[in-house]
Amino acid sequence: MTDARASRVEALRRALTSAEVDALLVTALPNIRYLTGFSGSNALVVVSAVEVLLITDFRYQEQTALEVDPAVRVVIEPVSLWTRLWQLLPERPGIERVAFESAHLLYQDFQRLVEQGARWQWRPSVDIVESLRVVKDPGEIAAIRRAAEIAVAALERTLPQVRPGLTELQVAGLLEGALRDEGSEGFPFETIVAAGARAALPHARASTQRVATGDLLLIDFGAIHAGYCSDITRTFVVGQASGAQREAHEVVRGAQAAALAGVRGGMSGRDADALARQYIQEAGWGDAFGHSLGHGIGLEVHEAPRLARTVDAPLPVGAVVTIEPGVYRGGWGGVRIEDDVVLTPVGAEVLTQFPRQLLELT
Repeated sequence: MTDARASRVEALRRALTSAEVDALLVTALPNIRYLTGFSGSNALVVVSAVEVLLITDFRYQEQTALEVDPAVRVVIEPVSLWTRLWQLLPERPGIERVAFESAHLLYQDFQRLVEQGARWQWRPSVDIVESLRVVKDPGEIAAIRRAAEIAVAALERTLPQVRPGLTELQVAGLLEGALRDEGSEGFPFETIVAAGARAALPHARASTQRVATGDLLLIDFGAIHAGYCSDITRTFVVGQASGAQREAHEVVRGAQAAALAGVRGGMSGRDADALARQYIQEAGWGDAFGHSLGHGIGLEVHEAPRLARTVDAPLPVGAVVTIEPGVYRGGWGGVRIEDDVVLTPVGAEVLTQFPRQLLELT
């Protein structure tokens, strides 16, 4: 295995020992990719003390040869992955207690464990692999950094094309085309483009509404590189900004600056969230900031850790998280500014390098 994947598997094995199980059945595709390198859409993986076994179908025979470490045993099954699993598991001595990913296994597949896999003791597990994914290694950080660069380059290409009369969907299309042109492997989530009063919807879907002069224009999107995501938001004004728009934007920009200056690895998610929340409250907009400050990103655009009022756990050094305060008022609009950062013991390194001051699109 590569050094990175070998260390991930060894860390997982230590976690399995602590959990007093002999193996883990991995069904979540991001976790499978993290452990083996396989990026296909259909696989089962069993990690035990002596082996990493990956079962997939004929479509991925060539792909596994390119992606998966030679140390992983790959089995190509032409009919049923589950049938092959029941054939292979008895051949592995010492496996009696097997953990499964309770947050990801479909109920119909859980029934397979109960009915066809009755000879093993199945133990539900939560976030065993996800807890390892929280801290990024240098290769992962480099991939997220590149995804951030792709996103910024795509936004820079798109903004000169934005004009009154385009629909939100058309703006999203221009941006997504630019993302592809810049090398994004896909879109980590549905691109958010919200104009005018619709900018008050934090997760608005792009619609047929047309962009008008004087509108706030909130754009939230990301890129994917080597399987890793970026996530960036900026809010613009089409034409000349009003005083109220400038005020709201300045409040959010100040709150984000406070959070970027104060956040660091080791502080709690609650304390990180408070850095921006207190600023917004003191500015008189506290009731307009209803979501948390941020979340982890990596192979998934939303993963641990969380920067929220409800999280007392410390933020790990080496995690990559978003910093995204926002304010929203129904019938008027909203402002959000979001960047991706790597947490260090003394602060945060910003990966998404794009201006944060209010830009007027003319």
